[in-house]
Amino acid sequence: MPTPRALPRDPIVTRTAGWHSIRRWFDTGAPDGSIEACPEHVDGERIDWLRALPFIGMHLACLAVFQVGVSGVALAVALGLYAVRMFALTAFYHRYFSHRTFRTSRAVQFLGALVGASCVQRGPLWWAAHHRNHHRHADTGLDPHSPRVHGFVHSHVGWFLSPRGFRTDWARIPDLVRYPELRWLDRFDLLVPVVLATLLYGLGALLERVAPQLGTDGPQMLVWGFFVSTTVLFHATVTINSLAHRFGTRRFDTRDDSRNNAWLALLTFGEGWHNNHHFFPGSARQGFRWWELDVTWYGLRALSLVGLVRDLKPVPAWVAGRARR
Repeated sequence: MPTPRALPRDPIVTRTAGWHSIRRWFDTGAPDGSIEACPEHVDGERIDWLRALPFIGMHLACLAVFQVGVSGVALAVALGLYAVRMFALTAFYHRYFSHRTFRTSRAVQFLGALVGASCVQRGPLWWAAHHRNHHRHADTGLDPHSPRVHGFVHSHVGWFLSPRGFRTDWARIPDLVRYPELRWLDRFDLLVPVVLATLLYGLGALLERVAPQLGTDGPQMLVWGFFVSTTVLFHATVTINSLAHRFGTRRFDTRDDSRNNAWLALLTFGEGWHNNHHFFPGSARQGFRWWELDVTWYGLRALSLVGLVRDLKPVPAWVAGRARR
């Protein structure tokens, strides 16, 4: 039977879809013109290049380091923001919103979501919904970022830029959607990064004026503190999707390809103990053994000591008996 040819694209519909894509840079609650207005676009895994432009631009902006130069204070800010935001992603976006492995107040919940939103990895509801689907369908055709199914490039960045990847599966997060502040933050997820970038530029300009001996200025602080730090943060985070399902050791027999990787655990504050996590995702701790460095776990323990978080879920005793070695 002959394969039907794709319908020709209506220029008006194409322009409408483009407008919707641009609008959704700023408001993720806007209609998805690339899907609803263009019925011939049936491949939800393709990269939406128009929607991907800000992501590409963030990477290109890193090249400005050759123009703005570098200073100790700009590097310190970049490293500091990497650490603070990586903790927000791992502790709150992942271990709290996605897996509910501890409890906290509504104010701390929002603060964790706010810092996490500054990472340019979308809002907390989108992040949690996708991650819950990942665990539900790990390394199958329904996993949005399985390197076994989709290959390295798609598992690392392609899924993030596809129409299917853009959507939020609201059915997966009924416990989170009841918070209007989280829904607002999720809808306008670009707002927090823009505010952070603006503040960094202002900090650099202020330091240039009051402490010129530091050798920094607005453009330099913006490039290093925001663009470089955010880009490195993104790629470190998504190595757990791509590399941690390919390279490392498997202590536990799981139905997926998850692996423990000490180097990735170092970069991601403990997320690299990925086979541990896939075997028992209900613990706030991912480094199950004392020598498995898990910076996020240490940070959560510190927060619990001052009462900001509570009821950290431990690793059950029976888990050790299921390990291969």
